[in-house]
Formats: sequence, structure tokens, C-alpha cells
Amino acid sequence: MSALPYRLYVLDASYFSGKLEAYFRWKEIPFERIEATWRQINTRLLPHTGISRVPLVQTPDGTWLQDSTPIIDWLEQRFPEPAVVPTDPLHGYVARLLEDYADEWLWRPALHYRWSYAGDAQLLARRIVAESLHDMPVPQPLLRLFIRRRQRRTYVTGDGVTRATRPHVEAIYLATLDRLERWLREQPFVHGGRPGLADFGFFASMFRHFSLDPTPSRIMRDRAPAVYEWTARLWNARASRVAGDFLPPGAIPPLWRELLADAGETYLPYLHANAIAWRDGHRRLDFSVQGVTYRSVPTVHYRVWCRERLQDHFEALPPAAQPATRALLESCGAWEPLWRDGIVRSGLHDGAAPPICRPAPRRRDRTRVLRDAWNPAPTSRRRRR
Repeated sequence: MSALPYRLYVLDASYFSGKLEAYFRWKEIPFERIEATWRQINTRLLPHTGISRVPLVQTPDGTWLQDSTPIIDWLEQRFPEPAVVPTDPLHGYVARLLEDYADEWLWRPALHYRWSYAGDAQLLARRIVAESLHDMPVPQPLLRLFIRRRQRRTYVTGDGVTRATRPHVEAIYLATLDRLERWLREQPFVHGGRPGLADFGFFASMFRHFSLDPTPSRIMRDRAPAVYEWTARLWNARASRVAGDFLPPGAIPPLWRELLADAGETYLPYLHANAIAWRDGHRRLDFSVQGVTYRSVPTVHYRVWCRERLQDHFEALPPAAQPATRALLESCGAWEPLWRDGIVRSGLHDGAAPPICRPAPRRRDRTRVLRDAWNPAPTSRRRRR
């Protein structure tokens, strides 16, 4: 293996940059950390990858990688010890489901707290402009105003956060804090004695957003100090220094059941509604959860793939492990919404193997890539199994 380090392109305020950087630190994989700026994104990252967002990884042999979860899977094959996915099939599947739930369902409250509260929004807009957009030929006060308005329009009001839904959005954060707090008072990590995939999933939002942005950070320090401590512990964890191990096979702690029940009541029904809307060609959808209706939220192609991937991971389990895994999901209310209406194939990675980046687009197509980076339009290819 090459002695050259991996190059990790990140933004310091970025949700998934923090997650992936923590993984590199834990595994002690040599890497060069590069703070991506507007000029680097447009002159280096976009031409090589067709992608205008981070984190992105360039391997020692020049291959470009995208998307934190597939990147971790790819690196686990090359740096297998210590594994972050438990070898016990049941625990391994729970790790994957909880990581996906944490990645995607906590996104809305994380973005809400950052961009709905004036003080947080002003601080983060100033940080992002100073750290990442300082080389853009636009006056910084205008950039800060643009960032605040764009982020709020796209990820708050544009993602269903209204006066009616705001209490529910914040309740997601508070309930997750309470569940993690009870567990992390007694255990160092979500997976027990050492970090696993679910730890890195929850870390994405808990570190760079909830523990650092002013409003949610104050809530975390007061309400869940063990969670606050865990964010620092995981950031500082190194495989060579942590002697603990995963929970023993067969152990299903209360935290996991509670989180699976949360996913079964909220996230998995949302994934189903999103998949059906995408299959039927709708750009937006309404969905109801826990008595609250979110209206006109974007249909996200990527999350169709998230659901498909969870289903594929279950089908890839050894046949002997499937009954116990299904029984656990059924007992937590997570089985039926995961499989409702079967598999909706996303086609997201047809012709490409994640996390390998696809060939860069032609120059005249790059404005479309920038415009649709978060939520490409639904495709007409509707396949089901």
C-alpha cells in the first residue's frame, strides 16, 4: 500500500466532514486534511469528480471518493482492523440501520437549529464565508447575507420546517439527546467499549452541529453532558489506545431498541413515502409523522437509495441470521415500514460503484451539477421489484 496519505477535502463546519474525519482519526489512516475553498471546489474538485460538495477523498493512487458511508465501507476493506461494523450479523445490521437513521433523520433538526436561530445563522454564515468563500470575488457582507437566506430557504422553510412543525423538529433532537444520555452515562460508546458505525452516524450531527452551534450546544451541555463528553471522546479516540470491545453477540441494549423504535415510527415511514413519491415522479411530497404533517418537502433521490440499501443489506445477511434480525425489527416496529410496498429501485448508482466518483461532466453541464447537488430531479426510470 502506498505510503502517500489520503487527501481529505472538508469544510470545518460540515456535518459529514466531521463524521468522516473522525473515522480517519479513529482508524489512524494517514491523511492530509484540506479545507476546501470556493476556488478549489471549482478548479479542482468539480472538474475531477463532478461534485461540488464535501467531504471528498483522493486516494494515494488518485481515485476520487464521495459519500461518507460508502467511503467508510470502501476503507474498511483496505483497513479491516479494528472493524467498525460488528461481525455479529444482527449487530452489524443494527449498526447500519442506526447509522443511516442518524445520518438522514437528524439532518433536518441540525439544519433547523443552525439556520432558524438568528444568532446561530449569523455566526455560521460569517464562519463559512471566512473559512471557505474568502476567495470568491464577491463582497463578504453580501456573501454572508446570501448564505443565510439560501440555507434557510433550502434546508429550513424548503424542507418543511414551519411554525406548525418546528416543535416536532426540535423534539427529535431532544428525544435523541435523552436516549443517548442514559446510555453514555454508563458506556463510552454507542457500541459499548469501542466506537462502531452507529457512533460515527450520530457523531455527524452531534459534533459539528449540535455540540458546536450556540443554541443546540447550550441545550446539550445542560441536558446531556454525557453526550457532550462523548463527542470529545470519539474525536480523540484512536484504535491503538482503546482496549474495549463491542457489546457481546446477542446483547440488545435498551438504547438500540429505543432508537430502532424511533426509526420505525418516524424515519422509515418517511423513507417509504419519499420512495413512492420519487417512483411516481413527484418533486415534492407531504408526509405525516407522530401527528404532525410536513408539507411540500423535497423528494430526495439519494434517500430512495438509502432505503434500497437497507433492504439489500438485510437480504445479504446469512440466512440463519435473518429470522432473529427480522424479529428484533418487528418487536421495535421497524420491519413493516422498511418493507412496505417492496423494494423501489433508485437506479442512483447504475453504471458506477459507490463511492467511486463518476467521470466529471462537460463544462457546460457543471451549472446543473451545482444547482442540483443536494436534490436532483426525479428520473423517469421507475423500476420496482
